[in-house]
Amino acid sequence: MQVTETLNEGLKHEFKISVPASDLDAKADAKLVDLKDKVRLNGFRPGKVPVAHLKKIYGRSVMAETIDQTISDTNKQIFEDRGFRLAGEPKITMPTEKDQVEELLSGKTDLTYTVAIEVVPQIQLADFKSFSVEKPVVDVSDADVDDAIKRIAEGSRPYNAKTEGTAEKGDRVTISFKGTINGEAFDGGTGEGIQVVIGAGQFIPGFEEQLIGIGTGETRTLKVGFPKNYLNEKLAGQPAEFETTATLIEAPGETTIDDEFAKTLGLESLDKLKEAARERLTAEFAGATRQKVKRALLDRLDESHKFEAPPSLVAEEFNLMWNSIKAEMDSSGKTFADENTTEDAAKEEYQKIADRRVRLGLVLSEIGEKNKITVTDDEVSRAVIERARQMPGREKEVWDYYRSNAQALAQIRAPIYEDKVVDFVLELATVTEKKVTKDELFKDEDAEKTAA
Repeated sequence: MQVTETLNEGLKHEFKISVPASDLDAKADAKLVDLKDKVRLNGFRPGKVPVAHLKKIYGRSVMAETIDQTISDTNKQIFEDRGFRLAGEPKITMPTEKDQVEELLSGKTDLTYTVAIEVVPQIQLADFKSFSVEKPVVDVSDADVDDAIKRIAEGSRPYNAKTEGTAEKGDRVTISFKGTINGEAFDGGTGEGIQVVIGAGQFIPGFEEQLIGIGTGETRTLKVGFPKNYLNEKLAGQPAEFETTATLIEAPGETTIDDEFAKTLGLESLDKLKEAARERLTAEFAGATRQKVKRALLDRLDESHKFEAPPSLVAEEFNLMWNSIKAEMDSSGKTFADENTTEDAAKEEYQKIADRRVRLGLVLSEIGEKNKITVTDDEVSRAVIERARQMPGREKEVWDYYRSNAQALAQIRAPIYEDKVVDFVLELATVTEKKVTKDELFKDEDAEKTAA
């Protein structure tokens, strides 16, 4: 066998391989000898079929199998000998001329092919003990707890029917309506007994405001326009009229925050409600702190590991992000100008993000591999069970989906692995707590999710 490297440019390599026909023929004959004891042919006793006869019948298929196995074994050996870690599947180029293929399958010519690959670079890991990470911490105050309970109360406030007067902002109006566009009714344009809180922004722009001043039993024609980014493309941007009748007008009442209110929420007392609110806020703040610390650590890892990321992996990551961005913009009707940028500038920015994500992914993988960090089946199962609990009534469906879908299961495993690697590095790094305000803790949260 002869191996010649024909390309060595950065992370890209290409090899030309030649395997003598005699080697292929010997391997194929060995397969035929093994086949002799397994095949059953009329006129021959088991195990007594001559190899030459088997070659006439199965020679081409056995040679094709031999060639596939030889290519696989040879490539594996080439990559292992050079310590290559592949960034993607190798690209193999074989003879395609009919005569060449025929001679190859007949064992009359050497196997010659090329294999092109892109490799993962060698990564020299930093000294994680030299890392310093700031951990923002927020204590849950009594005021935070009171505000949280007030929000719960506002969402649970009672409404009482108005015996006189008309609808005002904040009132709940029960309506029936019939919508038309250019005088023609359209699908989904009618409703009966629909409750609308004026000012809540539940309906398309302009609808709720035109209910101000309506009386019980009164009918009005509301003139509105569907947003350009409306989900139903047939309605998007269309002007419409809704003949609307108010059947009930209710004013918001006050909710007394006391033990009785707590009981309506399934808790024994107001003190228990406060405890529950504090626990929820503590978990919420802890989650935000975790994200801040993780982002700071990823930034530090990014700064400390500068290397060329495999272009194919960056391109794949960029395409996934870009397709998602374009789909979101198409559905929302937004343009790059709306975001104060251009398509070229946005592409450049997301190209940088893709490069960062790929490099960080490789660094985290290297840390995990060198320190034998693994994710157990039990950890994955617990994560799947948690997903299933989030969909009451469909637990078995969710469980079966993940257990029968390797790709979906990998998507569950990946963030668990990442978090375990992050925790490993944080154990070595110097983590310093810093008291911050709630606003500081949650500042720029969306931006961090995009760049991490």
